[in-house]
Amino acid sequence: MNAPASSAVQTVLQGRALEASSFVQWREAARELLRAGVPPEAVTWGAPGGDLFSGAPAPESPPHNAAIQLQEPKPAPHLPRSLLEMLQSAACYREADRSLLPWSFLYRVLWRWQQGEHDVQSPADPDGARLHAMVKAVRREEHDMHAYIRFRERPIEAGAPRFVAWFEPRHDVLPQVAEHFVSRMGKVSWMIATPEASVLWDGSTLHNCGPLMSSAADLDDSGEALWLTYYRSIFNPARLNTSVMQSHIPSRFWKNLPEGALVPSLVSQAGLGARRIGQVQAVGRRSGATIPIAPEAAQPERQQPSKLDECRRCELWEHATQAVGGAGPKRAPIMIVGEQPGDQEDLAGAPFVGPAGKLLDQVFEQAGLDRKSVYLTNAVKHFKWEPRGKRRLHKTPVQREIEACHYWLEKELAACKPKVIVAMGATALKSVMQEKNVTLKDTLGRPVRHGDSWVVTIYHPSYVLRVPDEASKHEAFSVMVKGLRLAQELLERPDLSEPPQ
Repeated sequence: MNAPASSAVQTVLQGRALEASSFVQWREAARELLRAGVPPEAVTWGAPGGDLFSGAPAPESPPHNAAIQLQEPKPAPHLPRSLLEMLQSAACYREADRSLLPWSFLYRVLWRWQQGEHDVQSPADPDGARLHAMVKAVRREEHDMHAYIRFRERPIEAGAPRFVAWFEPRHDVLPQVAEHFVSRMGKVSWMIATPEASVLWDGSTLHNCGPLMSSAADLDDSGEALWLTYYRSIFNPARLNTSVMQSHIPSRFWKNLPEGALVPSLVSQAGLGARRIGQVQAVGRRSGATIPIAPEAAQPERQQPSKLDECRRCELWEHATQAVGGAGPKRAPIMIVGEQPGDQEDLAGAPFVGPAGKLLDQVFEQAGLDRKSVYLTNAVKHFKWEPRGKRRLHKTPVQREIEACHYWLEKELAACKPKVIVAMGATALKSVMQEKNVTLKDTLGRPVRHGDSWVVTIYHPSYVLRVPDEASKHEAFSVMVKGLRLAQELLERPDLSEPPQ
């Protein structure tokens, strides 16, 4: 024998649509339908006083001999909290034309869960995917409403809210957004109006009202002119990036933002040349003379490192084992400057201890010069290299790195005060002379006056090691020996006014 039908089920049997205007009403009706075992296809959902149906045609009145077999009432369904929260969020979802309510779809999800089809909550299920998409859209709309709503202050009137905002949400998120602002705006009164509903906070109670405004044009803010003036003054056309601007604030919100009316003209002016001149008009009105200054001189004064191991003036320190300073007597009459430490120097922390250093010792012996009597250093203090299998191969430093390390070479020159500087290779020569166009070929065998010192140029020992044939190797070695002999001859001239012939 069939159990008597509930009032909700009787409504279905009579061929009328179930009325639901809120999630609470829908939940109560859905619970009764599930207890009676009424399938989704037998229910048509609507709203009181309207024609908001699920999209399916209203069922025709059943014939006199038709009957729906009602099951024996079941216990009220028990849902997990996660699914209930998703259904509650999805209940706020509205289609683009806002003519459809989601009650029919939500009841189908509920029915499938009750039948044991728990995959309906998974994004892999068609209904689950649609449910997740609806929840995501609703939560995104809540976030946008929190971010892009603009309250405008109104003149103080008895019983009127002090701040009023207009917003056009895509989904029915006004109630939960209102709770967000209640917790953040304290006792001050405010109102949020939308095309379909409004909420009013009087400082202690939240009131739900019908539509009280038709558009943002109904708002009048006495402080808006001040805000627009400020916005114009901080707008920098030189830094304008319209794609970033549009990605940060979707275009549908601009029409209700006070500054939205300014943006098109400001973007247009930037495209017509304001981007190039930036704030030149405001700067041009200031009195005073324009003083030309080199870019490097315009840099702020920075504290310089006091120890070589602390140097971060370029990026070479990041891949080097350690900085390699100079070695030798502090007041040596001859300073020999190389390019940079090599692989073995980088590991040992001392200059010219690898293959190039051993060849240099041979040059010293042929030239009759004691290595312990000269100061040995490099133009660049960190080893610059590139990997080749398991080996670290030397890589020539660039001009920026040479200039950064000249700070340390200047300190060595000032402390040592050498009478002769021997530059081994083009990098060392450019660093010592501080000239980009000076070449090794033009200065070999020709000492050059630089300040209070003579500068003699020779090949770098690594060049001699790289020369392929023995004849060229012998010639390069001979040039190095002659250069060191020339450096010793320059020491013997008391006036240092003219180089030896």
